[in-house]
Amino acid sequence: MARLALAAVLALAAASKVAAPRSSQAALATFGVPPGRTRWIAWVAVVAAELALATGVAAGIDAAAWAAAGLLALFAAALAVALGRGRRGAPCACFGSRSRVGLVGVARNLALAAAFAALPWLPAVSLGTEGWLAVGLTVALAGVAGLAVAVLALAREIGLLRLQLAPQAALEIPAEGPPVGEWSSLAERFGLTPGARLALAVFSSPGCRLCRSLEPAVQSLRRDPLLAVEVFDEGRDAELWRELGVPGSPFAVVLDPEGVVRAKGTFNSLGQLEGLLAAAERRAHARA
Repeated sequence: MARLALAAVLALAAASKVAAPRSSQAALATFGVPPGRTRWIAWVAVVAAELALATGVAAGIDAAAWAAAGLLALFAAALAVALGRGRRGAPCACFGSRSRVGLVGVARNLALAAAFAALPWLPAVSLGTEGWLAVGLTVALAGVAGLAVAVLALAREIGLLRLQLAPQAALEIPAEGPPVGEWSSLAERFGLTPGARLALAVFSSPGCRLCRSLEPAVQSLRRDPLLAVEVFDEGRDAELWRELGVPGSPFAVVLDPEGVVRAKGTFNSLGQLEGLLAAAERRAHARA
C-alpha cells in the first residue's frame, strides 16, 4: 500500500504536467531553463522520469524507490535555489499549474524523498481478507469525501460565475401583448395614486410554478410608492388576457400615468422585471 500510494504521487505529478503542457513548460523558466527546444526536452525528461519511477515503485523495485528519493531531493534543491533568487510565488508546476515556489514545496519534496528512501526498508506485510476489505472501505470513503469536496467546489464556482454574468433582458415580442407606445384599457384596472410614476401589470397562472416562485419579488415591488402593481390571474381575468393577447405567464406590462404602454415582455426573474421597469422609464423620458 505504501508503494502504491507513493507511486500514485509520482503519477499524479506527471499527469498534472501532461494535462497543462504549456503552463508546466513555461514554469521551467523559474529554474533558469531557456525557452525553445531545450525547455521542451527538459519537460519531456521530467514527465518520463516521473512515470517510469512511478511504474518501478509500484512494481516493488528498490532501485526505483532510491531513484525517486534522489529525484525528489533534486526538486527540493531546485525550489530552494529559486527561493534564494527571490522567486517565491513563481509557478513551479510541481503538481499542476497552481503550484508555486515556496517553503511548503521544499518541505513537501523533502518529506516525499524521505518516504521513498524508507520504502525499501519497510517490512512486507501480508493482508488477509478482512485487511483488504478494510483497505478497500477506507479507499472508497476517501473517494466519496474527495468527490463531495469536488462537488462543493464546482457549486461554488458556478455560483460565482452566475454572479458575474449580467442578467438577460425580458423577452419583448411586438406581436405579443398590447402594442408599445399606445394607450391600453389596462390602465382602467389601476387605481393610480398621485405619486405613482409607473403601473406594473403582472399576468400569472394558477399552474405556473415559476409564477409562484416570483410572488415574493412581485410583493416586494408593491412597497414602492412610485409604482402601482396589479396581478391578473389567467382564470379570474381570462377575458382581459384574450383582449390584450397575453401569450403566457409570467408576463408583465408597464404603463405610464397616462395609460400608455411603455414596456412589456415575458420574464423569469426579479432582475428581468426590474429591467422592464427601467426600460419603461427610459422610454417615458425619451417621449417627454
